[in-house]
Amino acid sequence: MDGENQTHVSEFILLGLSEEVLLQPFLFGVFLSMYLATFTGNLLIIVAIITIPHLHTPMYFFLCNLSFVDICFTSTTIPKMLLNIQTQSKIITYEGCLTQIYFYHLFGGLDSFLLTVMAYDRFVAICYPLHYMVIMNPKFCGVLLASWLLSALVSLLQDLMILQLFFCTDLKIPHFFCELNQVIRLACSDTFLNDIVMYFSTGIIGAIPITGIFFSYYKIITSILRISSVSGKYKAFSTCGSHLSVVSLFYGTAFGVYLSSAATENPRNGAIASVIYTVVTPMLNPFIYGLRNRNMKQSLEKLFT
Repeated sequence: MDGENQTHVSEFILLGLSEEVLLQPFLFGVFLSMYLATFTGNLLIIVAIITIPHLHTPMYFFLCNLSFVDICFTSTTIPKMLLNIQTQSKIITYEGCLTQIYFYHLFGGLDSFLLTVMAYDRFVAICYPLHYMVIMNPKFCGVLLASWLLSALVSLLQDLMILQLFFCTDLKIPHFFCELNQVIRLACSDTFLNDIVMYFSTGIIGAIPITGIFFSYYKIITSILRISSVSGKYKAFSTCGSHLSVVSLFYGTAFGVYLSSAATENPRNGAIASVIYTVVTPMLNPFIYGLRNRNMKQSLEKLFT
């Protein structure tokens, strides 16, 4: 880097998705609409699950937590983006950037762990239906506490590693939020340990959960294939259709962002691609569960009657 080292950084500059002035009102309207849709849709899911007794089952308990995490995940980045567009400012404080990185990885990791637990829930429901309530007991639901603690520790480790870095005078981040990799690239000091921790964290909150999901669905598919009737196979598979759709959307877009970032040297393209992962996916989750899940659809209808 050509810039001089700084012992203290007070703020970064978020370049956003576009620097075109005439495009800013359009971006503000689009992202405000998407954020409101995400907040409202997931809130309806939470209210329906809490207020309707027959949804008080492990599957919907996890879905309620997923909706809450999706609201928090989106709220980590979009409100600051909207504020910057509205005030025509691109500044985020150093403390604000660290806070954004922490909560982004906290809720992103929880999303990943929740999808894994929900895959296990479907595995037990299909492969061991008679033992479902025994296996998926309230104590098992306490696994969420472990997920919270692990995600919090991983996120804290990321922030602590950034605190060790010295940054150059060029503090422009070509993104609409403080994306960890882009922040590390701005450092003038050695970032080898930061890269190691980043890959280690990706393995914990990415590779391990998706391995668990693949294993669960391998067992689910194997069990479904042993069912003799076509209607029985359809009924069994339909119980995990919504979850499979959400998993495909979540990990598909995440890998798409990673591949697009690796295939191009323009970081702005990665920022545009990450919109799907950070905004579109949490917005679509309530629609997927509301439209594909009959119990949830009926419960949502009861809220408005």
